[in-house]
Amino acid sequence: MSTSRQRLKIFTANANPGLAEEIADYLGVSLGACKVKRFSDGEISIAIDESVRGADVFIIQPTCNPVNDNLMELLIMIDAMRRASARRITAVMPYYGYARQERKARARDPISAKLVANLLTAAGARRVVAMDLHASAIQGFFDIPVDHLPGVPILAEYYKSKNLQDVVVVSPDIGGVTRARNLAGRIGAELAIIDKRRPQPNVSEIMHIIGNVQDKTVIMIDDIIDTAGTITQGAQALLERGAKEVLVCCTHPVLSGPAVSRLADSIIKEVVVCNTIPVPQEKMIPKMKVLSVAPLLGEAIIRIHEDLSVSKLFD
Repeated sequence: MSTSRQRLKIFTANANPGLAEEIADYLGVSLGACKVKRFSDGEISIAIDESVRGADVFIIQPTCNPVNDNLMELLIMIDAMRRASARRITAVMPYYGYARQERKARARDPISAKLVANLLTAAGARRVVAMDLHASAIQGFFDIPVDHLPGVPILAEYYKSKNLQDVVVVSPDIGGVTRARNLAGRIGAELAIIDKRRPQPNVSEIMHIIGNVQDKTVIMIDDIIDTAGTITQGAQALLERGAKEVLVCCTHPVLSGPAVSRLADSIIKEVVVCNTIPVPQEKMIPKMKVLSVAPLLGEAIIRIHEDLSVSKLFD
């Protein structure tokens, strides 16, 4: 192992240790020695059990459910590394919690995604790596470098391996068109869009479909599947418009509330997700497949550590 690689250290808290192990294995390093526990009153206790002085430290921690606990673990670990004289601290957040609170929709709304950016910077992070931010503009909330990695290339490789015929990629809303167009271009498919109205949070109403889905194999792509209302309603609407079958994919399987039962009971043939968020065994249904983002994050970490271009990964 080179001296440079020896100075690279990978740590994880409790949010997704399985992914952190995969990334460490990919890089050929061991996970850093660290204990993340709770005091009896619920406060978080962090113990870094090895020297990080002068090291290039990467902390793997998606801020998924429980969002606030995982965010505080990350902030406290960053602070501990800074006080232990780490040379540079990079927060690797495969899933960025609060990303959907990135603007003021009404008077007196907070912009929580910006608040999280401020907290990470104040704690001592000097770089952030994230995947499929709900809004790309969140990168501008930071005054430190942000590497924004897309999940589409991983999903595209999977679908190309299936050799599907007569495929159309569908965006479940207007905001996801760029993502859907990216996937369609990579797998050589047509593009369609579902135009919908959302009367209140986690409630969507399908309006109409722009594009031809008649007798097509449909791949519906989104960045997040939360309660699965949008996805399952969209799938039903697509079948009613003549789609042959509906496949669904996303980067972040939030899967809150009734999501799993909705997906299990739906006409969706397959649900493909990434492991940016761990999917517990009780949420794994037969039609679900999990793809690993560890190689992508591992390559990004190598490039950041060696001061190479991260964007070259997607050329």
